[in-house]
Amino acid sequence: MTYSTVMVALAFDQPNACRLAIAAELAERFESRLIGIAASELSPPVYYMSGSQAERLMVEGLATIKQRLGELEVEFRQAMNGHAREAEWRSAIEQPSRYLVQQARAADLVVCGAGTPGILTDPFALADPADLVMEIGRPLLVVPPNVCRIDLSSVLVAWKDNPEARRAIVDALPLLRQATRVTVIEIVESEEDDGRATALAGVHDVVDWLSRHHIRATGEVPEPVGDVSRQITDVARRVGAGIVVAGAYGRSRFREWILGGVTQHLLEQTSRCALLAR
Repeated sequence: MTYSTVMVALAFDQPNACRLAIAAELAERFESRLIGIAASELSPPVYYMSGSQAERLMVEGLATIKQRLGELEVEFRQAMNGHAREAEWRSAIEQPSRYLVQQARAADLVVCGAGTPGILTDPFALADPADLVMEIGRPLLVVPPNVCRIDLSSVLVAWKDNPEARRAIVDALPLLRQATRVTVIEIVESEEDDGRATALAGVHDVVDWLSRHHIRATGEVPEPVGDVSRQITDVARRVGAGIVVAGAYGRSRFREWILGGVTQHLLEQTSRCALLAR
């Protein structure tokens, strides 16, 4: 298994340099075809107007979108020059998340930017990673705005014995094979001995499974000390992880959005990349 085609989603109103740099690095590592993609749509207020004013705003708005799409294509092609064996650009005047989900059928891995804590994304201008991870059906590599290289000196697998985590670790195999150090952890939320013993057995199985794929890994189940997201962050910091691999939304997205959760935390943290699958 490899990433033969990598897709990178560019944002209209956010910096794209880091996600482009990481996409270019992936293309070199895996000799991948690269697809750059962007989309935007007119915001709803235009549709509630009538007459010449509405027509003028619509024409101006469409012209602005087309111009920006052209600028993004230039930025993509310049960033990929000399890095990818094949580069392709796709764009549309369409809702970004919907367009990206549709076009992701052509990719093995999708690279996108991280979310912004406490700020709602404009769905007509930007693909929200929280929406993408739910619908895209491909592994999503979420890149914080200030992380501009793939650090594979250490990768952390945040394991939980559910289908999402199993898919995520399979999707991450190409990266894990190139990692210098792989650490598998499971965070238990109870201090009961049975729960920790079960988690240890599961982590041991995952480490053994990785060894069958020629990946050397170590496993641990930290003592429960509170919030799961914080524990994952603490371990990631301790092992120097450049990427966290995790299954997305073990509970409902709405509940995570209201109460906070591991997926939301990984989508919004700013220190390292996250590879998520659902």
